[in-house]
Amino acid sequence: MHQDIAKILVSQEKIDEITTRLAKEIDRDYCGEDKRLVLLCILKGSVVFMGDLMKKITVPMEIDFMKVSSYGAGVETSGFIEVSLDLKRDIKDADIIIIEDIIDSGRTLQKLCSLLATRGAHSVKCCTLLDKPSRRQVEMQADYTGIVIPDEFVVGYGLDF
Repeated sequence: MHQDIAKILVSQEKIDEITTRLAKEIDRDYCGEDKRLVLLCILKGSVVFMGDLMKKITVPMEIDFMKVSSYGAGVETSGFIEVSLDLKRDIKDADIIIIEDIIDSGRTLQKLCSLLATRGAHSVKCCTLLDKPSRRQVEMQADYTGIVIPDEFVVGYGLDF
């Protein structure tokens, strides 16, 4: 794999700065709230990012996982959304923050936000490590964005290869 990597786009030091900043933003927004905060990790690519992020968040939270994809076996979005691992818990009245590794077309995230809202979530927000707004196919913007990146295929830090 290393021979296939042209350059390091985001260093480990920069990722540490990003997760620290995002955790502070989440703490600020949920500090003193008497709400049920749930960090929802989108598997598998987001697990490393969520692990680092949740260690830095100080407000009370729960965590959960879903596996949602629009890529199938390829690297281009198929436009079809598949939920292969769903929540087992009731999220009624919970404040959900979807933890994403990267937002590309926005289709998967848009569908997921709508789905969670129909299940009675009090609020649904999104936190992404990487954002590629140049690839957006639908109106979608993260509430918490780590870094905007160019339209390049990225690997590492748990992202699929």
